Amino acid sequence: MKKRYAVMLLGIILCACSKEEALDVNSGDAAANEPAVENTVSNTNASTAKVGAASIAGLNWADGRDNFVDGWVIISGLTAGDSYSTVASKTEAVLNGFSSKISGVNTIRIPINPPSVAESWWGSYQGVIDKATSKGWKVIIACWESSSSKDGKIDNTTAFWNMWTTVVNKYQSNGNVYFEPFNEPHGYTLSQLTSIYAQFLSNYSGVPKGRIILDGIGYSENVTGVGADSRFNGCLLGLHNYAFWATRSVTQWRADWRSRIGSYGARTVITEFGAAMNSGKDYQNGNQSDNEIAYIVATSDVCRNDQIASVYWPGLRDNDSYSLFTRGGSGTNITINTVSSTGVFRVRYGWGEN
Repeated sequence: MKKRYAVMLLGIILCACSKEEALDVNSGDAAANEPAVENTVSNTNASTAKVGAASIAGLNWADGRDNFVDGWVIISGLTAGDSYSTVASKTEAVLNGFSSKISGVNTIRIPINPPSVAESWWGSYQGVIDKATSKGWKVIIACWESSSSKDGKIDNTTAFWNMWTTVVNKYQSNGNVYFEPFNEPHGYTLSQLTSIYAQFLSNYSGVPKGRIILDGIGYSENVTGVGADSRFNGCLLGLHNYAFWATRSVTQWRADWRSRIGSYGARTVITEFGAAMNSGKDYQNGNQSDNEIAYIVATSDVCRNDQIASVYWPGLRDNDSYSLFTRGGSGTNITINTVSSTGVFRVRYGWGEN
């Protein structure tokens, strides 16, 4: 996710500039020539068919501290003392709130880490997965490393495999659960990463490949290397991209997305993308010379036109300027409030809605 990119930001920008310098000089002019999309928002709750892999149309539900924590990951609205039934009730409220504010959503992506599964929190945390899947939602379970590490590598391999064995044994028979072995594996070379993925497939051969999401190299920033490995044919591919990585026009952002996806669009799920939603920017009709607007417009266009599944970062995370929604209420009576209606429009547009 976005905050831990701070250390790497300078290097990323320099790389991006060296590859796209000639294009970026006139990015404002290029954006001005972009065609507009239809801006009529549906007034019904009926959902059209979702675009992309597994028809995933999702939101990340994240820990307010960031999903990089040294202990339990506790997603926004939950508390460490919650019982299974309380977690299930809170999940019911959050998902109902999501559905009422962004019709068409059918997926949440949530974090795990070894302590969250090996310790007592797992007994309660399963309430999120069980409640969501019982309502027909898809749940992407993704592993994050600890806050004290953040080196893009598995912290403890024994704990990692024990964690996944527990999770897979519990949910491999549930067709609405998807497994994402490791979020943003930037500490590994492609060869090292694919070895880990091959081991995952070997260890959990009972999981259908179509329910396994393998993150691309780096900060999940390019899926072509993993996608080209025939051992993973049939697996989905996880992709991330953020506006603050570079400054581009709408045309250039579209091209950037497509270069990261390559020929693997039918298997790609954009499991993180996002921009500031509390800034008042108009992502529906605003000036596309603004980099964040250009990025969000281009992302929604590529998702819709190229049939790429997407999961916005984040749908709900306390105190995150990118959060599409905030929460109110108390206890199990959680309410969901929209931060940016134009952001909602663009996310839904990318899902093939509107």
